Amino acid sequence: MFVRSLYITCDPADVGPALDVIAKAVPGMMAEQPGFDGIGIFADRALGKILTGSWWETEQALKDSDAQLRDRRTDMLARFVSTITTMNLEAAAYTRPASADSGGFRLQRMAFAPDQADRLVQAFKEIGLPRLQSLDGFQGASLLLDRARGMAGVSTLFSDPDALAASRGPQAAIRKAAFEQMKEGVQLIALEEFEVVELDLPTSNPIKSPGA
Repeated sequence: MFVRSLYITCDPADVGPALDVIAKAVPGMMAEQPGFDGIGIFADRALGKILTGSWWETEQALKDSDAQLRDRRTDMLARFVSTITTMNLEAAAYTRPASADSGGFRLQRMAFAPDQADRLVQAFKEIGLPRLQSLDGFQGASLLLDRARGMAGVSTLFSDPDALAASRGPQAAIRKAAFEQMKEGVQLIALEEFEVVELDLPTSNPIKSPGA
């Protein structure tokens, strides 16, 4: 599975109108594309940020859809957007959350030495994910990678803003344990939180138990 991430910044006053346009146009645009398998939309209304992640069955479907949608996407968002950054990522491991139109979302961005990619995936599966699943309000998590550029993101979903807030301390301890196992070659570069606007994510699940 592969994910195209759009990281959008804008005037905070434009977040609502931009989300309205995305909600009206994106489902139809995506559904037209072969290999589309779901989307997540998240917002930080106070700072003026929107994050989307569209899921694709193959890397080729990801690339083909981007070629088809890039200009339409730019035209659709031009009047709202200050900046827009696109990243194509491998979904190395994830658990599927239920569809939702509310909740809390935490994103941990990391830089890693490319030769540490497999260790990063192992740490997520063996340490991060099992402990995250024990947190109150946990709904799902994913590890997305750009192996060539050495960039990664761990996303964690919670049932509501209170659960998101309550998880900050426990997840910090989980993060510490995971980084201690990796020891070097991986750096945390950003930690962000968003509200869940829309979730309709894939039904398949490549998570395997440790040692499987």
